Amino acid sequence: MKLGVSTYSLFQALKSGEMDIMAVIDWIADQGGEHVEIVPLGFDLPGNFELADQIRQKAESRGIEISNYAIGANFLTDSEEAYHKEIERVKGEVDLAAKLGVKKMRHDVAQSADRSISNFNQQLGRMAEACRQIADYALTYGITTSVENHGYFVQHSDRVQALIQAVDRPNFRTTLDIGNFMCADENSVAAVKNNISYASMVHVKDFYLRPSHQNPGQGWFQTLQGNYLRGAIAGHGDIDMREVLRVIKSSGYDGYISLEFEGMEECKTGTLIGLQNIKRLWEDME
Repeated sequence: MKLGVSTYSLFQALKSGEMDIMAVIDWIADQGGEHVEIVPLGFDLPGNFELADQIRQKAESRGIEISNYAIGANFLTDSEEAYHKEIERVKGEVDLAAKLGVKKMRHDVAQSADRSISNFNQQLGRMAEACRQIADYALTYGITTSVENHGYFVQHSDRVQALIQAVDRPNFRTTLDIGNFMCADENSVAAVKNNISYASMVHVKDFYLRPSHQNPGQGWFQTLQGNYLRGAIAGHGDIDMREVLRVIKSSGYDGYISLEFEGMEECKTGTLIGLQNIKRLWEDME
């Protein structure tokens, strides 16, 4: 297992201008992170191959790997022209991922106001064809692409599996986010057990959870069924973090684990405590 940090964890500092992406890589290396996951939020990366070169060189100079490149996408478009344009755009992001030197890339697949299983089943072929084309293109670089359980429409563990099986490519897997299952009101331990065998990448994050009849107020957002979530420092929230990590470790997964912090605490503090907690819990297991 290689434990590292998503640049998204330091989005507060990137957005405010306190840090730039090079300072973020330095900070992650200084905290003992073994890799950095690049998420182009808080800095302008798409299409900027010069910056991609600089990021790769910076990580190399600090002795840490770039594990994954994670971007948004939506293949449920209003027209065939827009559908093919989105596929080509994501292929361009694969080119940038290759420039970063990564062998893993996560892209979103779809957003929809109709989140029903009937609509998912209706749209599955269209989503799978887009992912298949991108995976085939990524294979020319030796890159494995993946869908994250993210964005409500493709968030349940069974829907993620259905998409992976429909795409039917060995280099199309899932970026398994242990916390995001809660957005679809799915228990993290059960969902991780369901999908860990499909994971090319693991995100660790934590949430506080409150039931739908107990609106906690500002700073919280709602799940599909109206329950309330707020980002937490990893190990401080309501996910059974010890059991989730035990499931991951006992599965034999030995790839990258990337910390995502999206709590209300100061980002460097929240990220560092979470990193320490994950490392301690992992090492404490037999």
